[in-house]
Amino acid sequence: MENKAKIITVAGKGGVGKTSICASIVRLLVEQYPDKKILAIDADPAVGLSVALGVDVKMTLDDIRMSIVDSVENGETREALELLSEARFRIFDALVEMPGFAFLAIGRPESSGCYCKVNSYLKEVIGMLAGSFDYVVIDGEAGIEQIQRRVMEKVTHLLLITDQSKKGGQVIATIKSVADELIAYDRIGVIINRVTNPELVELIQLPGVDVLTAIPADGAFAANDIKGKSVLELPADSAMLKGVKEALQKIEIL
Repeated sequence: MENKAKIITVAGKGGVGKTSICASIVRLLVEQYPDKKILAIDADPAVGLSVALGVDVKMTLDDIRMSIVDSVENGETREALELLSEARFRIFDALVEMPGFAFLAIGRPESSGCYCKVNSYLKEVIGMLAGSFDYVVIDGEAGIEQIQRRVMEKVTHLLLITDQSKKGGQVIATIKSVADELIAYDRIGVIINRVTNPELVELIQLPGVDVLTAIPADGAFAANDIKGKSVLELPADSAMLKGVKEALQKIEIL
């Protein structure tokens, strides 16, 4: 069955506001499509998306994975098999229902006991879960390999986030080349965040990829962040939300 969900993956160098943009996408989708089912997946081990969306995470997918791995390492094969068949049900324990969207945290990067079968099974479970949503928004860590390995091989929209630095531009160029090898995607675009000098925006170009929007450094967002408030509490006219909305309209999500 063809997955009808629009799967939006956000990737970029650490520290460029990727998670805030991801949270803004979730907020705008919830506001625009109150009747649609929206899933936010935090695939960044820093678990920043939960804070940006005001979600209290009790269990991550990695917690489920490690309980299976521990059983295998302790020689309890039967219990491990039972846990694996239970994983599809246990994933619902890790799913947090919020007003207008659901939230799933992937958890830590793989450490000891990296069992490929467990990982590929959990990835299948995520794929099945995603099939019952209209929109899936994934906040990935700085690269793209981990998304491909642990979450999704096919996305519909890939949004690359950079700031106005040369390093940020180099990172998104690298991510694109890796994504072209590893991930199937339909649409791709760049968002330049925290712009203080609009003239620098023209220097950031990725061949064959449109710059969807340049978001100026946002005082309202910074103040919101310092107060420990979530992106859901940002004023509607903030530069962050306006910029993300423009990007989503250009890439035909809104």
